[in-house]
Amino acid sequence: MSQVTLRDIAAATGLSIGTVSRALKNQAGMTEDTRSKVRETALRLGYDFSQLQKGRIRRIAFLLHSQHNTLASSPFYSPVLHGAEEACRREGVALSVIAVGPAEPVLGQIRLHQPDAIICAGFFEPEVLSALQQVGKPMVLVDMQRNGFISVNPDNLRGGYLATQHLLRSGRKRVAMLSGSLAHYSIQQRNRGFRQALFDAKVHADPDLEVIVPSMGDGDEGVAEAMRYLLALPKRADAVFCYNDSTALAAMKYCLNAGLKIPYDIAIVGFDDIAAAAAAIPPLSTIRVDKEGLGAAGIELLLHKPDETLSQITVPVEMIVRESSCDD
Repeated sequence: MSQVTLRDIAAATGLSIGTVSRALKNQAGMTEDTRSKVRETALRLGYDFSQLQKGRIRRIAFLLHSQHNTLASSPFYSPVLHGAEEACRREGVALSVIAVGPAEPVLGQIRLHQPDAIICAGFFEPEVLSALQQVGKPMVLVDMQRNGFISVNPDNLRGGYLATQHLLRSGRKRVAMLSGSLAHYSIQQRNRGFRQALFDAKVHADPDLEVIVPSMGDGDEGVAEAMRYLLALPKRADAVFCYNDSTALAAMKYCLNAGLKIPYDIAIVGFDDIAAAAAAIPPLSTIRVDKEGLGAAGIELLLHKPDETLSQITVPVEMIVRESSCDD
């Protein structure tokens, strides 16, 4: 355990102990140069930032990346937030929601809200996570994993495996996957599950059947372009596993408009089990994720971490078979 104290940092910087304390807690009332000077000195001396974490957690900031703060993402992240809100209500903890982008001053937002702990939901750039980590407050990642951080995730690898296995067992020979950016931990794991299921079934993994869909700016057009490509292959896909339900619904819409019968001509499976999946025509097969449970588990980890060595929690998922992949 580090023996470096606030007094040591104050002596090294020539600042008062009070100024050092406020800087390390990211409180208002000083210049950014002073704040950086204190933080850099604390890091150099080996100060134990966990000393700032003492005391009961009364306020939690729920951070959501601006790319997830969209209509396409809200069917997933809204229930995650709801689960976190319900857990906070039970515990008597205040929860504030902050949508941030990579170029926005996230530390300024943290100082404004003055939380005792932080939840980051979904993808965040490594630079943003590193800056947040240096704030020294308890932090949990939800639907994201990174070394050195506590995280809660659905069993993405298992889900990708189950979806692909289901399609193969249904007799499909050319199973494709529509992915988002593999920089996202959850998508990367779903893709790994997809490949593992092919390998275990002794099915050749054809790189032509793996397509990354642009995640921003194109709406459904990126999915339509991906489906045009898959259906134009000399040996076209007869099934598609999509990395989330929004993509699967857009793929299904394209196929139906192209005159294909689902699942007779092409089977489609999504991931997440958002409300629109069961209401689709035909109803969408998908991997069910306990979204409220994810948010609640993040709060529980912050407030009642049961084991100091625990760094990751994996929430089980379930294969839900509906008409989009099963013509029985």
